[in-house]
Amino acid sequence: MKRIAWIVGLALVSTAAFAFHCPADMKKIDEALAKKPQLSAAQMNDVKKYRAEGEQLHKAGKHQESVDTLAKAMAILGIK
Repeated sequence: MKRIAWIVGLALVSTAAFAFHCPADMKKIDEALAKKPQLSAAQMNDVKKYRAEGEQLHKAGKHQESVDTLAKAMAILGIK
């Protein structure tokens, strides 16, 4: 019984960690965009699309998908 409670608790903590990770990634993307990076129009469109999708996924509670989507935008912008 203790093992089950521990596993459930660990799952909840990891979900919360992703929930807080999304806003941090969105902030990094926004800060990079504010610096007017040298991107092609297609790259800029992709970054904006991934940023918007990432925020929607975050709000829907799909935090891992949000992190993955925001990572695509961050890769285009060269953010680590």
